Amino acid sequence: MSASAIAGSPMLTLADGQTAPQLGLGVWLTPAEVAAQCVQTALETGYRLIDTAAAYQNEAAVGEGVRAAGLPRDEVFVTTKLWNTHHDYDEALRAFDKSLQRLKMDYVDLYLIHWPVPVQDRYIDAWRALARLQEEGRARSIGVCNFMVEHLRRIIGETGVIPVVNQVELHPQFQQTELRAFHASRGIATQSWSPLGHGQLLKHPELARIAARHGKTAAQAIIRWHLDSGLLVIPKSVRPERIVENFEVFDFKLDDEDLAAIAKLDSPAGRIGADPLTFQ
Repeated sequence: MSASAIAGSPMLTLADGQTAPQLGLGVWLTPAEVAAQCVQTALETGYRLIDTAAAYQNEAAVGEGVRAAGLPRDEVFVTTKLWNTHHDYDEALRAFDKSLQRLKMDYVDLYLIHWPVPVQDRYIDAWRALARLQEEGRARSIGVCNFMVEHLRRIIGETGVIPVVNQVELHPQFQQTELRAFHASRGIATQSWSPLGHGQLLKHPELARIAARHGKTAAQAIIRWHLDSGLLVIPKSVRPERIVENFEVFDFKLDDEDLAAIAKLDSPAGRIGADPLTFQ
């Protein structure tokens, strides 16, 4: 990937002042035995954000891939996440230490609570632990995943600490407009997981039509929609050619007609993944 293509990758400034690449590689369901090569391929392509989690069981491979790419550590934005069984304050601190050990890193750029798990009612304790990790500088930024407005209001109200990112399921058929409006009102960046709708949207006729107008694939058009909507986005793939293809989205933009057409695809029933209110 040329230097100009790498330079074209947009950055977003988070509310705490740290900058994050808008487009990154997600490694959910990426087997550990191939994750290192996927990460190395992505970084050599021009990606600068890698999103993993303790639950993905590939943190060690992610760290290996980052080192293999040979980039300075401060040029790669690494995210990992706290799993649901470690929401106790002390357990959260220990879980973070184990993630760092697996990654073989001194810090992560972003640490997230993976799910609120409201039935446990312990995410406030977990959030206080993350705030301590940020104060110590070992988690440069902190945020959450899959939090709904009610969960966000509670952690902000009880701790005074606002997450800089909420990573949620978000794609053209599930656009989360109300949640995104709340994020905007609090300075929270929205990051999209399952940005291609688990791949189900790649054959959607309207998205295929929009992609064809720009001489792009449906995946590229959808990723461009996330970027043009001001979202952070982390498509995943284990195929090197697809990892490269997903990054080739900086030479076009969707127009108002495209955006209006995609807005019509939104559906209250569009959620594909788990419901944050019930997932444990």
